[in-house]
Amino acid sequence: MLLVEQELRLPSPDSDIGVLGQLKAAVSRELPSGLTPIRFVVTASDSSGYDCELGVASGLQDAGLSDPPSIFEFTRRQIENVDKFNVVLIVPTGIGAEIGGHAGDAAPVARLLGKCCDKLITHPNVVNASDINEIPDNGLYVEGSVLCRLLMGTAGLSPTRSNRVLVVLGAHEDNCFVTDAINSVNGARASYGLRCPKIITVDPSMQMLAKYTSSGAAAGRVEDIDGLCRVLDEHRNEFDAVAVSSVIDVPHDYHMEYFLGEGKMVNPWGGVEAMLTHTISSLYNIPSAHSPMFENREIANLDPGIVDPRMAAEAVSVSFLQCTLKGLQRSPRIVTDRKVLEQPSVLTAEDVSCLVIPDGCLGLPTLAALEQGIPVIAVRENRNLMRNDLTRLSWAPDQLHFVENYWEAAGVIAAMKAGIAPESVRRPLTYANIEA
Repeated sequence: MLLVEQELRLPSPDSDIGVLGQLKAAVSRELPSGLTPIRFVVTASDSSGYDCELGVASGLQDAGLSDPPSIFEFTRRQIENVDKFNVVLIVPTGIGAEIGGHAGDAAPVARLLGKCCDKLITHPNVVNASDINEIPDNGLYVEGSVLCRLLMGTAGLSPTRSNRVLVVLGAHEDNCFVTDAINSVNGARASYGLRCPKIITVDPSMQMLAKYTSSGAAAGRVEDIDGLCRVLDEHRNEFDAVAVSSVIDVPHDYHMEYFLGEGKMVNPWGGVEAMLTHTISSLYNIPSAHSPMFENREIANLDPGIVDPRMAAEAVSVSFLQCTLKGLQRSPRIVTDRKVLEQPSVLTAEDVSCLVIPDGCLGLPTLAALEQGIPVIAVRENRNLMRNDLTRLSWAPDQLHFVENYWEAAGVIAAMKAGIAPESVRRPLTYANIEA
């Protein structure tokens, strides 16, 4: 099985209705046969069309696997449940976000917004900081593709007290890095009670190669994940979530360039990790996360000095695994059965009160929120590579809110939760619109 990135230029959907349906048809028309979309983003858009990047899988049938449901499948929510106020916070992986584009440096944002809502639903890129994971107590750690399906109305989240986390390690020429990972697992078991049924080493390991797309976003190529899939198939009833750790190949000079670049270089590792976890979670309906292993001791022993605070957590980590273990320990179970989705304990799109994104980010979560009628807060200060004017979309009145920073986002969330118009607490206050 092979995971690669495809770039497509698609015509702009009609601005009136059905953006998701139009994009689904356009992708089906333009994408070569035999490729299954697993990840989708619009990197730039204008009046003439959309520049899109798709992570795609090939060879699923050869590996004995069935295609997962289409990532463009959409079920419109019928109501909004207002007994709780639940926020989805997204900082897309691999787009060079000023906040959240490095090593869990959006975790303070998650903790801030978590204080403003009942549940904060977010994804690994926001809170994963190598050996640190500071997700708030009311946070739900949800893999990116599952978060997309939640907003698309095709999956729900069932909170759990704890998961059995299977740990799968890619074989390494230098066994010390495998030992580091095993010690991390045992440290998690001893310090916060992680339930790990077993650790399995896959040999040969999958091949993960980090690359940049033409937009400058991080993506890559993943080969030979059949061994990982065989492990998941063989032990399917023994675990509830899976943590994977393996080498990601990048050019040798990327390591120092990343740390010494004062945050200007897009983190090259996260994009290809997202391709892998989107695939695993989509195929198996399980929470998943990936952490990289060092390629060799020379790289492990590099001394970058005092680095940008946003990437300091990476500079002091050895295995990079602890954040995924802590996140997966209580990651909610994935629900797709329509009858189970009706249970009051399961969170669905009907329970989502608003979505918070960096300004310019246009992908399935934003498009799903548009069509679900979910309010969206776009944060201008979180600059990134995406070049989309969100005002071009056909939002309902008062559905799209632009804010300068996450402090202001917290205020808008508080206003929404209180049931007041956010603009009513600012001045000047405009006159009411009067029609004769």
